[in-house]
Amino acid sequence: MAGYTKTTNPDTSAKAIGKDLPVSPKMSREICGMIRGKKVDVAVRMLEEVVDLKRPVPLKRFNKRVSHKPGVGPGRYPQKAARAILEVVKSASSNAEYKGLSTDEMVITTISAALGQTIPGHMPRAHGRATQWDQQTVNIEVIIEEVE
Repeated sequence: MAGYTKTTNPDTSAKAIGKDLPVSPKMSREICGMIRGKKVDVAVRMLEEVVDLKRPVPLKRFNKRVSHKPGVGPGRYPQKAARAILEVVKSASSNAEYKGLSTDEMVITTISAALGQTIPGHMPRAHGRATQWDQQTVNIEVIIEEVE
């Protein structure tokens, strides 16, 4: 992921990117789908509720044998991924304030989670053997724009 996936008008938008965050790619993608299109303050509140275990994230893909949560269906509470995405959204909001834009009217137009680099690792096993145990990272991109 060299840069941003979308070009925007710099007078009405702000961007932020988080690279190589050590969180789950699957949960990051589900959280991005949950807050895409929401206002920034609503999205921040939703992410804080996920961190506080008050709002589950609905799982749209790979949700077999996942218990249903109240009012959502299959869902989980991915706190680590929610904290990482919350930092990137707050960074985009701060960038908008620095540019002199009103963050009350801003909407998350683009948010995506892409695989970052893989950190190689090994897990010791019996009889002197080892199993590959790599850690995946995620690149999070957020673009917020003013909407009339």
